[in-house]
Amino acid sequence: MNKMDLIDHVATAAGLTRADATAALDAVTLGITKALSRGEDVRLVGFGTFVVKDREARVGRDPKTGKPLNIAASRAAGFKAGAALKEALNKA
Repeated sequence: MNKMDLIDHVATAAGLTRADATAALDAVTLGITKALSRGEDVRLVGFGTFVVKDREARVGRDPKTGKPLNIAASRAAGFKAGAALKEALNKA
């Protein structure tokens, strides 16, 4: 499913126009992005939690030459599935 498929689903499920569904989805993703950029977790009960993960600096290898190279420390977004989502994924 891509963004347009998700917009179509939201529009149909919520009885919205595609423009309203697009605005709603954009507002949600912007809110999650802003919270994560501030280092906050975003908890959606029953769905899961978006978290910020800190990655330490490390030494990697250039795949072409095999030479070591320094990889800078960075922050990345992560996701932990909630109980209801795990249950929905594992139904037989």
